[in-house]
Order: sequence, then structure tokens, then C-alpha cells
Amino acid sequence: MYKYKINEYLYQLNVVEYSAARKIIPKELDISLNTFHNYRNIKSDDLADIPYHLVRKMEILFNMKRGGLENITIKGTDLKTLIYQNQKK
Repeated sequence: MYKYKINEYLYQLNVVEYSAARKIIPKELDISLNTFHNYRNIKSDDLADIPYHLVRKMEILFNMKRGGLENITIKGTDLKTLIYQNQKK
């Protein structure tokens, strides 16, 4: 499973749109085509990640809501809970 829904979005495009998207997206993000392909292929268990500002730009390009590009849910404990848990120890 991929960490981001980039391929999922791209595969919904027709051939002409897909070809254009492969050229336009790297230019809009100011990255190389190779970097874009690397971003597309980040697996959910990889340590690699896409910088947040680029994720947001892609969400806007793909007309997604904030967080819509994520393919996994990140869970954690809020800071105040951690503070009070550490005080008890």
C-alpha cells in the first residue's frame, strides 16, 4: 500500500490528462519528474515522506480536502496526556 493517494488519483485520468499531469505536477511543485515518481511510490511503511507544503499543494491540485492525500491514519497521544502520564512516573 502506498502512503499517499497520488497514483489512485492519477489512474482516474484519461490518457491525455495523465500525460499532461505527469508534466504539469512536477513544474507546479518545483521538483524534478524523478522526485515526483519517488513520491508516488512511497510505501506506507517507508520512513520517507513528502514535505507538508508539497502534500498540501498536491491536495489543492487534486481538488482534495486537507488530509485527503493520506492513505494511512496517523495515531498518537496528545501532549497534555503525555505530560500527565510522565508526572505520575
